[in-house]
Amino acid sequence: MQTCAEPQREEHPIMTEFLRYRLLTGPDDKSFCERVSAALDQGYQLHGSPSITFNGERCIVAQAVVLQSAPRRDYRDEGK
Repeated sequence: MQTCAEPQREEHPIMTEFLRYRLLTGPDDKSFCERVSAALDQGYQLHGSPSITFNGERCIVAQAVVLQSAPRRDYRDEGK
């Protein structure tokens, strides 16, 4: 039986900027689960259902998280 999980190959930084919305993505492995768990420990809440796709080599998963207590910013003027 084939499994989608395989060892993590790249490092993902710990969240240091607390945005109100984040989409966590990565290979379906222990590292991804640890990143989602860390976000929950930091006060984020799961938002919606997780997603999974196969890119021809491995399964890639995604989970949106939201932080209700993060300060609101005006993003309209950024990047101009």
